[in-house]
Amino acid sequence: MNRLAIAIGVLIIAVVAAGLFLIVQPGRGPAPGRVTAYNGMVPAEKLLRVPVSGIYPGGSPRGLAPDMKNPLANDPDAVARGMKDFDTFNCSGCHMANGGGGMGPALSNHRWIYRDSPANLYLDIVQGRSAGMPAFGAMLPDRTVWELVAYIESLSAAPAKGFGDTTPATPPVEQVPVEKMKSPTPWNYTEPMPPDGGPPGGQSSAQAQ
Repeated sequence: MNRLAIAIGVLIIAVVAAGLFLIVQPGRGPAPGRVTAYNGMVPAEKLLRVPVSGIYPGGSPRGLAPDMKNPLANDPDAVARGMKDFDTFNCSGCHMANGGGGMGPALSNHRWIYRDSPANLYLDIVQGRSAGMPAFGAMLPDRTVWELVAYIESLSAAPAKGFGDTTPATPPVEQVPVEKMKSPTPWNYTEPMPPDGGPPGGQSSAQAQ
């Protein structure tokens, strides 16, 4: 009985001593769970070489990856899925429906702050940007981000000759209202506005009367 009591006492002392040791030196405790490695559609080492600006060390992009392609470029349904993602994850809350621009900049007028390559658009979404763009890398699946990139690329593609650009509903070009047309290519449904503010279609106010 005495041996059992002594063994229990020694065990208690050992547990208390171990606890005190961890309190004094918390960094010496058990290692945290292993972090899952990035396993996206593009190798991480390539994404790390995507330049955010067009300024290269020594004037040469050698060793960088400025022309990375969207891995979903050949997926015919990626743009349509990206259009749904755009509303599902409230991208339209800042950039407005059809990417026309609101609190966030327009995504359909060919003007970019951080370059317009697919990889740069991907990094804009994943990393966020200092002007107010949140980082969604920990929230969205990698494939969803590339679907959004495909949709934004479609929105920002140069329209066919004769069509206007989508802008934040201001002259000289008016964006098609989203309640009238929801499309990955909304600029196909816009009309250039005449300089004098007359009706669309090229007629002046005087001609229209």
